Parts: sequence; structure tokens; C-alpha cells
Amino acid sequence: MNILNQLPRPFFVLAPMDDVTDTVFRQIMLETAPPDLFYTEFMNVDGFCSPVGKKAVAKKVKKTDKEQPIIAQIWGKTPVNYQQTARELVQLGYDGVDINMGCPVKTVVKNGCCSALINDRDKAKIIIDQTKKGLDGDIPISVKTRLGWKEVDLSWIEFLLTQDLDMLTIHMRTARDMSKVPARWEYMEQIISLRDKISPGTLIVGNGDVETKEQGLKLAKRYSVDGIMIGRGVFKDPYIFGDSSPWENISMLDKLNLYKKHINLYKNTWGDAAKIAPLNKFCKIYVNGFDGARELRDRLMHVDNYQALTDEIDNYIVNHSSS
Repeated sequence: MNILNQLPRPFFVLAPMDDVTDTVFRQIMLETAPPDLFYTEFMNVDGFCSPVGKKAVAKKVKKTDKEQPIIAQIWGKTPVNYQQTARELVQLGYDGVDINMGCPVKTVVKNGCCSALINDRDKAKIIIDQTKKGLDGDIPISVKTRLGWKEVDLSWIEFLLTQDLDMLTIHMRTARDMSKVPARWEYMEQIISLRDKISPGTLIVGNGDVETKEQGLKLAKRYSVDGIMIGRGVFKDPYIFGDSSPWENISMLDKLNLYKKHINLYKNTWGDAAKIAPLNKFCKIYVNGFDGARELRDRLMHVDNYQALTDEIDNYIVNHSSS
């Protein structure tokens, strides 16, 4: 079944972000304002297919039945491992599989993975074909990529549009851009034109610098994209996917209690022995917008266990409950 056909137009997507969009954060988003479509963190197929590495990387695709619809994003070096991984992801109940061909991190690119595939289209095609074999048409296949390597290169987008994908997400920057320049949305008009000419059935999702749902709706209307993906915008507003966000007016107490809920769910999901460092990424979401937030964030970033983390928050609430 192609779940993508059941989504509203335009639909809004939570971007895959490493050590951010795990099952814990997705469950928090279900309580605030869920997107129309979830993505997992990106998982390495080579680790997943390794008896030694599987346990470590499989947590990237841990989910609950509540997180729906959801697409698993994968990356890696060995094409045949895409096929095996895709087959297992179908069995795990995922609604789609997305291939990461956009991550520009140097250590990843050096191994010929993700955005490096922009320069190796033969291998990119093999990876897509192997993933399709694993999916066997049971669920949709998609790719997330960038506008090009060092320069904007729409021949890369044109190439991907010939691969019979169900969906193509474009981060509107090149790999070299990283996130250092504004997203180049002005190229979307040409991309939509290419899609309409080459592969009208492929859904196009735009990504880059979207900080509110209202902004996303305007971009979708202006460029006729099918969907909008939001990543870093969730760090400013966990209600970003809602039609009307209350975040700006939510009290300090409610923000900190939501963070405590996140911490407790993280502990219950990953266990007492799990490193709490990934929780630091969420400080800027919850500990923000009230007096003393910066100082509290600094303290929370330096604790190394769950008890100290919740104690710091509780002490702050007690001392500032009348604020």
C-alpha cells in the first residue's frame, strides 16, 4: 500500500535528524502537534546487516505503533545490504523507505556515501535498484538529496526523476553549502517543471529554512510542491506542525514539565545505562523563552545522569514557581 497517496496536500514531514528524531522525540511530537509524516533517524545498512553491528544501529529504527505514518531512512556503502535492510523494514511495519543521498558530513562522504553519490550516479542507481528489490513493491521508495555537489546541478535531480521513485525530497542547498547559506528555493520552479515532464507520479517535497507552518504553506502554494519537510524549525517550536502554535505563550512550568516527560520517556526507552548526552540537544527546545533559561541550560548541559538532570529542573521550578 502506498501511504503517500493518503496524505493531505501539501503534507508536512518531520525531517530525519541524527540523535534527534528517535522514537522518544516522535512520541513527544505526537503529544504536541504531529506531522503528517514521520521519518526516523538515518540508519546504516552495513551495520544493520552485520551480526556485530546490528544491535547498535537497530535502535535507529525502533518505533511504537503510535508513530504513524512513518518512513525509515537508510544509508550505507554496500548496495546488497540495502536490499536486505529494505526487506526487514517491510517486515517491521514501516510505511516507506527513504535513501539518504544528501548528508554532507565529511566522514560519511569520504566513504562514498550519501551526498557523495551525486558524483557516482552508477552506484546511486544500483542502490536504488537493490532497495526496490528488497521492498518488492510493498511500500514506497523515496530519496532525500541536495541540489548538487559544489554547485547547483539539476541534471542530478533529472537523473533521480528517471528512477521511478514514489517521492523525492530536496534540501534546497548543495552539499558544499552545508547549512551556511540560505536555502535556494528559487530552483524549485525548475524542479517541478522537470518532475512534470519526466515523472509526474513522483511527489516532490521541499526542505530548508522552514520555521513555521504558515511559511511552509506559502512555499507549497508558490512552488506547487506536494510536501514540506521541517527539521531545525522544531527546535524553536515543538508545536510547529499545528495549525495554531501555542508555544510562545506556554508557561515556564509547562515547558519544563514537558522536558521532564521527555527525559523520563528517554530513560524508560533506552534504560538507566544510556548516555544522556543526546538530551542536551533538546535543552534549547524546552529551556527557552523565560527569565533564567540560559543559565539553567548551562547547568543542565553539564550534568551526567538522569537524577541530577531532573533535580536541577525541579529545583528551578521550586525557586521560580511564582515567576
